[in-house]
Amino acid sequence: MSQNHSPRESLPSSTPATVTVFASPASWIESDALAQCQQVAALDGMVHVAAMPDLHPGKGAPIGAAMASTVLYPFLVGSDIGSGIAVFPIKLKRAVPERLASRFPDLDRALDPEQDADDPAWGVVAGDVPAGHLDGLGTVGRGNHFVELARVDTLLDTSHATRLGLNAGDLVLIVHSGSRGLGERILRAHTEVHGAGAAPDPAAYLTRHDEAVRWGSLNRRVLAARVAYALGAEPCEPIVDECHNLVEVRDGVYLHRKGAAPGDGRDVLVAGSRGTASYLVAAHAGPEANHSVAHGAGRKMSRADALRRGRAKHTVEELRRTPVGSLVVCGERQLLFEEAPTAYKRIEQVIADLVEHALATPVVSTIPVVTYKTPDLGSTARSDRRGRRGSRGRS
Repeated sequence: MSQNHSPRESLPSSTPATVTVFASPASWIESDALAQCQQVAALDGMVHVAAMPDLHPGKGAPIGAAMASTVLYPFLVGSDIGSGIAVFPIKLKRAVPERLASRFPDLDRALDPEQDADDPAWGVVAGDVPAGHLDGLGTVGRGNHFVELARVDTLLDTSHATRLGLNAGDLVLIVHSGSRGLGERILRAHTEVHGAGAAPDPAAYLTRHDEAVRWGSLNRRVLAARVAYALGAEPCEPIVDECHNLVEVRDGVYLHRKGAAPGDGRDVLVAGSRGTASYLVAAHAGPEANHSVAHGAGRKMSRADALRRGRAKHTVEELRRTPVGSLVVCGERQLLFEEAPTAYKRIEQVIADLVEHALATPVVSTIPVVTYKTPDLGSTARSDRRGRRGSRGRS
């Protein structure tokens, strides 16, 4: 069941903390997600919960929320500490989806420092890898993570787009990934002892947390480099790289973001679904929004519902070729259905809500050309025929 809320409507004042939902009556907001916001607001030390228009239920805490508290709660950030979205310019002579889709590397297979010592993607690794965590380096991960070759479609703020070096028709790599097991290890070490309770030593947690955030950013750079080289291009520095699963110490409180991007003067890529536009926005959110903006379209269906309904409505081939003409590289049929465009909210409504509430200004829209989720079966088979050096198990 869903509920609609008028702009900036606060939930009932019976909760100790204030809760503001930045969604219009036209937005799809599930009652379960609103209930989770109320539960979070009742936690000891909670000051304010800001729910973004992409709000949807998560495991134990809402996704698409920024939560300020005098107490640090690791479970509010979750296991994928450091997850974020980066945007990298890329120059290619031609962008034919069919040709480029077949050239994406196997991003399920981590870079091995011994077996892949000569891989040029290592060039973006400057110094030590945070926490010495090599497991999964250069891999995308599952769920809603992806690497996408996209084309800049419409300039919505020409002067800002020019400052970023973007023109209509330019190509960019959009990389959404997290800390690939490192964040999960950090959260598990806490929950095995303290469950969903507060961090007894916030400084110690934040030290490990910060390593996962740095690792996630590094991983996005490695992923972009691997794809750029595979497509015959030189890797570039990102023009946007914002984490949306983290804790920030701000104004004397702990600001937990779970599926919410920093919105205090940052440029943020708000991701659509695999078959729709995404939007790069200039964020200018204030204290009532906990200085945060949405990070994507947000799920409209659970994975189980998307799988059940998708199988009744779509074929695999229909999901591999999207309505905008792009291709989805994904060898896992179940994931194709779980991540179908119909499983997500309308990105245009999410952006409209951000604009209506003066949280962000759209700069450019992008349209997918190729979206990579997992290697397709054909490319994996070809890779196996060529032979793999050493024991390169999937991570």
